[in-house]
Amino acid sequence: MEDGRLAPTPAGDIAPADLLELFDSQMLSRQLDLMARVKRAENKVFYTIGSSGHEGNGLLGRLSRITDPAFLHYRSGAFMAERYRKRPDLDFVRDTCLSFAASRLDPASGGRHKVWGSRPLWVLPQTSTIASHLPKAVGTALAIARGGRDGHELPVPKDSIVICSFGDASLNHAAAQTAFNACAWSRHQNLPVPILFVCEDNGLGISVPTPRDWIHDAMARRHGLTYRFADGLDLAGAFATVEAAIEQCRQRRAPTFLHLRTTRLMGHAGTDFEIEYRSAEELAGCEARDPLLRSAEQVVARGLMNPASIRRRYEQLRQRCLDEADRADRQPRLDSLEEITAPLAPLSCEAVVAEARRSPDPVAREAIYGSAARLPEAQATRHLAIQINRALSDLLIQYPQALLFGEDVARKGGVYTVTRGLMEQFGQRRVFNTLLDETTILGLAQGYANMGYLPIPEIQYLAYFHNACDQIRGEACSLQFFSNGQFRNPLVMRIAGLGYQRGFGGHFHNDNAIAALRDIPGLVIGCPSRGDDAARMLRTLLALAVVDGRVCAFLEPIALYMTKDLHRPDDGQWLFPYPAPGEALVPFEPRLYAPEARDLLIVTYGNGVPMALRCAAALAEEGIEVRVLDLRWLKPLPREAVAAHAADCRAVLIFDEGRPDGGVGEGVVTALVEAGVADRPLQRLSGADCYIPLADAANLVLASEASMLRGCRDLLRLD
Repeated sequence: MEDGRLAPTPAGDIAPADLLELFDSQMLSRQLDLMARVKRAENKVFYTIGSSGHEGNGLLGRLSRITDPAFLHYRSGAFMAERYRKRPDLDFVRDTCLSFAASRLDPASGGRHKVWGSRPLWVLPQTSTIASHLPKAVGTALAIARGGRDGHELPVPKDSIVICSFGDASLNHAAAQTAFNACAWSRHQNLPVPILFVCEDNGLGISVPTPRDWIHDAMARRHGLTYRFADGLDLAGAFATVEAAIEQCRQRRAPTFLHLRTTRLMGHAGTDFEIEYRSAEELAGCEARDPLLRSAEQVVARGLMNPASIRRRYEQLRQRCLDEADRADRQPRLDSLEEITAPLAPLSCEAVVAEARRSPDPVAREAIYGSAARLPEAQATRHLAIQINRALSDLLIQYPQALLFGEDVARKGGVYTVTRGLMEQFGQRRVFNTLLDETTILGLAQGYANMGYLPIPEIQYLAYFHNACDQIRGEACSLQFFSNGQFRNPLVMRIAGLGYQRGFGGHFHNDNAIAALRDIPGLVIGCPSRGDDAARMLRTLLALAVVDGRVCAFLEPIALYMTKDLHRPDDGQWLFPYPAPGEALVPFEPRLYAPEARDLLIVTYGNGVPMALRCAAALAEEGIEVRVLDLRWLKPLPREAVAAHAADCRAVLIFDEGRPDGGVGEGVVTALVEAGVADRPLQRLSGADCYIPLADAANLVLASEASMLRGCRDLLRLD
């Protein structure tokens, strides 16, 4: 466009109404970007990553359905404008300005973050979208396909597809490669995966150029994915290609990769000064490729608008965005911690306990176990691994929507046979193996949860969780928070971990590093030390997921899986009866041993519990009474209970089998100090700040039972 003159371009395969409305959405998205920069300078807006140059993604918003779940790149303004058109009762400009202004009236996140999200439009909010959302998008697509085949009641039509967009630089992220690999593997297994990946290629990762043809060369021949290219700078030219990609994905139920050409205008964000790393000539070239100029040319060439009417409309949209931003600034913002955190970790304690104590169908139980005489509560006392197995069986009966999956969990029954026989009982559609990839496992879990399933993923070892931590920290646990409770992905993640294994160890299989788990906002962490508690705890964790949408971690102490004895060989005192259906733990209550004892309190968890009981027995022979508190819940910690019992005893020893920094023990000491009960003899024991070696050398790194006994005596000045 020069001096008001517009060069004609080929019309392309697009109807006039489509072209006009798409162009209007593009202009509206652009004006929101400009408004954000103006109002940020006035401290009325708090986010300036814009969509300028990416407005071609409006084609995806127009041509997909409102019931196609969308996981969006942060440059998706035009997509959202088009999806809003499908709901005339919603106001895109008002809602977006409320989000920019961090108003509590923001319908997406309630003022917690500027996100593209909408419950009625099926846009699940993302906070960063540097590829970490791709694995859960794949999981959602697999869940839609599964629900369409197994009769599960999906919250969307069974022919829905998933839209998942991201930038070209994000293609290089490990999470993106995980997602593509999971799609390819699924297609190799003839599983439907109705997902449309949209790579919006502007040629830059902030300041780092994407090599020429890199996206095409990396993805055009990727096994299991169909590659398509569309020029997102050209609405008319790209319309048919985008439409075909969506329909192909919908009809074939197969993953499709749409490579959408875009450009980036006005920098990465408002604080990005492109002139520091891009030449003036390069920037001028980007301006010349502005998709709004191309769309204006096409609109004028068809006689749908003239340059003057385009300018008038552009100015109308500009003023509307500025005015709406000023109105949004006058709306209330979050002003209390309670209000901010409300959707993060809901706890409906009475409802959770009632759900946890609800019994599975007795007829179905007898059918699974064979007879009333073979029900687990009618059997002899058993160890931890078998009790977990039985509890999982009952939960799979109780919750038809529950799925149990992970590496080797099916026919093999897991590394430690904890899930042995469950596939035979419930079939491979409910108990199944996955890829050897923790990011995929946790992405699948979120996707299944999005579609109304109740996932129970297994992470084979605690050390392996760290490979995929962001799927829980950045994605799963943040969803309720950043959607203001509108979306949820309830799941219970089983993790085998902690130390003290004999004969098989090393730092991957004897891992006591739980700090990364405990640092995740909203995550519930349960860690049983005995079989009956494990069964009751699992019931409560599933209830927390069902009732409140919570994301939970069930940390299983490997060294206690097969433990039968407590004080001496063959005493059988670490075997317990299976708790009958209807029994469950109250959330975040510890277990007490010898609650009447007042000389010493030992606070511990997991492997530390039987150690503490043995120490208590040894001290009892010396006339010392020891109360043992098994935390059971590592997040949130039962702080009030710990403080109350500490106040009732002369001295306190905290035995943390984790590491000295970031471990549970630090949290317990802090709870005592804050409660004002740290005025008595107090000692914390933990493992060393070291990876765990093989063989007997591990005993020099892990906190020992002998050190616990010495610590108790030191506290009571008995030595």
